[in-house]
Amino acid sequence: MQNLARLVTRVFAALKKSEWLPILLARLAMGYEFVSSGWGKLHALEKLTAYFVQLKIPAPGFNAVLTATTEFVCGLLLIAGLGTRFAAAPLAIVMFVAILTAKVAEVHTLSDFLYLSEPAFFVIFVWLVFSGPGKVSLDHLIAKRWGAAREGA
Repeated sequence: MQNLARLVTRVFAALKKSEWLPILLARLAMGYEFVSSGWGKLHALEKLTAYFVQLKIPAPGFNAVLTATTEFVCGLLLIAGLGTRFAAAPLAIVMFVAILTAKVAEVHTLSDFLYLSEPAFFVIFVWLVFSGPGKVSLDHLIAKRWGAAREGA
């Protein structure tokens, strides 16, 4: 039994040292998804504005530009791992609003809700806000250099 406990402890320690990998994968996947989505929306603002009018979103023209720009810029930031927490937060808000405005009509059961991609995206963005960018990021590099510079002061 002690051997099993030691094995589990070693495996968990190895996983902890590698926690940067799922964070990196999440950042890259979500970043790519939202850069692509934002780029497409930026090049079809009239269509997005019309959709926002249909959804009765206030200031549809402004919100179309805001949404498309947020998706594109914050997606780029996630890919780079720059300002990760600041980039993930507005994307979580975009997903929350999308769920409440565009997707709520499709939901009749919990299964319907959980089948949507937006709730999963929301959870990933909230996780990134709390977890940060991981070791493979510009945020980490900047924090490491800033910390070294502060220690030398």
